[in-house]
Amino acid sequence: MNAPPAVLTAAGHPVRWRLLTELARTDLAVRELIELLGQPQSLISYHLGKLRRSELVTARRSTADGRDTYYSLDLTRCAGLLSGAGGALHPALRLRPPATIHRAGARVLFLCTGNSARSPMAEALLRARTAGRVEAHSAGSRPKPIHPHAVTVLAARGIDLTGARPRHLDEFAGQRFDHVITLCDRVKEICPEFPGHRRPTHWSLPEPADLATFEQVADRLDDRIGHLSQLIASAKEAS
Repeated sequence: MNAPPAVLTAAGHPVRWRLLTELARTDLAVRELIELLGQPQSLISYHLGKLRRSELVTARRSTADGRDTYYSLDLTRCAGLLSGAGGALHPALRLRPPATIHRAGARVLFLCTGNSARSPMAEALLRARTAGRVEAHSAGSRPKPIHPHAVTVLAARGIDLTGARPRHLDEFAGQRFDHVITLCDRVKEICPEFPGHRRPTHWSLPEPADLATFEQVADRLDDRIGHLSQLIASAKEAS
């Protein structure tokens, strides 16, 4: 008798499914997951451990508060495992990525501390992926000049970042965005409220230092922005 796919076992418990549901929207610290689920820390940690061992989620120590650990859902791996599970049941149930058709109108704001690396790269990657149909912006709480490694890494992807300039997040105060996304743990702690957003989406990414880590961060951003662009397209289609 064939055993069910491992992803079904990993995600099948109600607490683990709720954890995955919350992490599908945003990276969260353990304390935030405890508050959202209303469960004791020991239970949350136990089920997070199960999800880590299944490689559905990853963990990273917070750069804002070293006592916190942020958990992230690997959406690409999750999609592959779910597609495989469907295909194991019947070939017609294997998931296929939806067609991504973007219409003008969506606005996205990426935030980090310096607006010199992660957030301008994210802004440029989203604009390139959506052919400019999504209005992408970025800003920082303490802006500083664009890092030359950010320019180099995106140039290798055919994206010109030389004209980018750092902006302070105050420039966007009071504006409406479909998505506000914080990219570093420090700016998440001080992120102001934007109309229609009680809590921004958080992608807990390390601050890149050398060219290799800039490449890694760009890869992670591109992966997440791929899922974000599909989310934006599907929301526009539904409306």
